[in-house]
Amino acid sequence: MGSRRSESLMRWVWDANRGRPVRENATLTFGSNGNLVLADADGTVAWQTGTANKGVVGLKIQQNGNLVLYDKKGKFIWQSFDHPTDTLLVGQTLRSNSPNKLVSRTSIADGSEGPYSFVMEQRFLKMYYKTKNSPLPLLYYRSYEFGNGQGSLADLKFYCSPETEQAYAYELGFTFDMKGSTSSGIYILSRPKYNSTYSMLRVEPDGNLKIYTFNENVEWGTWENTFKLFDGDDNESLCNLPRKCGSLGICEDNQCVACPKPKGLMGWSKSCAPPVLSPCKGGGDNVGYYQVVGVEHFTNEYTEGDGPTKLNDCRVKCSNDCGCLGFFYKEESSKCLLVPELGTLVKVTNLALVAYIKMPN
Repeated sequence: MGSRRSESLMRWVWDANRGRPVRENATLTFGSNGNLVLADADGTVAWQTGTANKGVVGLKIQQNGNLVLYDKKGKFIWQSFDHPTDTLLVGQTLRSNSPNKLVSRTSIADGSEGPYSFVMEQRFLKMYYKTKNSPLPLLYYRSYEFGNGQGSLADLKFYCSPETEQAYAYELGFTFDMKGSTSSGIYILSRPKYNSTYSMLRVEPDGNLKIYTFNENVEWGTWENTFKLFDGDDNESLCNLPRKCGSLGICEDNQCVACPKPKGLMGWSKSCAPPVLSPCKGGGDNVGYYQVVGVEHFTNEYTEGDGPTKLNDCRVKCSNDCGCLGFFYKEESSKCLLVPELGTLVKVTNLALVAYIKMPN
């Protein structure tokens, strides 16, 4: 969906029937009862606004990209801005009482829900990675605390505003309000040096959070990347992306530099992967481990692990857990972190941080 301004401006920013694609000859119908319905050729309803008999008299796409159904007084009865997928457009808001998150696409070509999410939660903005081996998503980013330790985020609006009266530069970021507190404010992410009205914030299929801005000052116009949360420069390291190095790899200085194997470190490639384990029955007799010294898990900054505990107890706990692919042990504090996904191992100078990767005995 998009507002057609020029062909180069068209970008996919929202879809109604996410994860439920319709087949050829499907229909989109705006009924006389005010309901907007997407149905397959056989009449099976794939998606609808649920606005039948609620006074809806019209439908339009606004200049900001919001698809709205409105009544005779112009009041919005339904709007796409209340149902975000992976993208926020300027003026769109996340709310504590839902929706409070964006969820990535599976891939550039597949718009179904992917494993990454950007969530407004209590007094923080967080990013999570969902893995099949864990009932809970894994935290890999957390913002600073909003509200000076009081209240919780009520809403978060993606905004664009001229920075000066002459509009030499624009601010892109969030305005926010707190509930349980009088605190409110702005959270600036980027300052492009041109009109940034046409911007979008998106959770990418690789787990990064980016802003894209349309720059009409260049010939034919172009979408420019005006903010990256994980950029390896001023913001977060690319090594903190859960799958920067695929299912397994050591990352240093924003690059995947090695593939840890039982016999040592090898050159990294996309084929690097954890050892294939035998079917798990909950016992630890048929598994072993190999060490990788001087690395930490991509969740380490936000997860202390359990302990203090002995190394062998940590090993036994992972061995008896079918969802555990390895563990990280901090020798200085005797902390033990079991992980359901290995992914990116971040290289550190502290040799007391050791990863133990599970392998067949």
